[in-house]
Amino acid sequence: MGNHCSRKIEKQKITKLAEQTYFTEKEVKQWYKGFQQDCPDGKLTEKAFAKIYERFFPNGDPSKFSKLLFHVFDENHDGTIEFDEFIRALSITSRGTLEEKLLWAFKLYDLDSDGYITKEEMSDILDSMLIMIGDVSPKLIDPKERVDQIFSELDRNNDNRLSLDEFLEGSKSDPRIVQTLSLNNIL
Repeated sequence: MGNHCSRKIEKQKITKLAEQTYFTEKEVKQWYKGFQQDCPDGKLTEKAFAKIYERFFPNGDPSKFSKLLFHVFDENHDGTIEFDEFIRALSITSRGTLEEKLLWAFKLYDLDSDGYITKEEMSDILDSMLIMIGDVSPKLIDPKERVDQIFSELDRNNDNRLSLDEFLEGSKSDPRIVQTLSLNNIL
């Protein structure tokens, strides 16, 4: 295995990741240091990823949502998240353009990666968010109603699935859609 688990990141790699993301070289180094503390072997497992979400959502059960999210972070689908995958996803979700965030969200909602989001897939994600939050109050919109509302606004050809184009165009033209799809709006 050699030096794969080294705590030091190569300058070349830092520069490359800073070019590929919205982070500075200094920020990449800081994120790497934290990543190495949590994942000394350089890989974040699905179980460890779920534990992180458990800390943020102690009143709920984030296991289903973290599993779905893990698969979007794990770009190469090898069952772990390496630092490169982690920092790219973090860059998009925290600092990316609206289009980048929407493309990333599309990947999350397209559970079977067939290029479409179905009502069932969107319901699965929204349900997993509610379960993650835990303390579900009656003031929340029913996920099925929310999905029906989103589809009525975005599904232009009424085929009960959203293509990437429908998702992007609809979300860009109506900021309420982006809010509806976000975790913050569920709280």
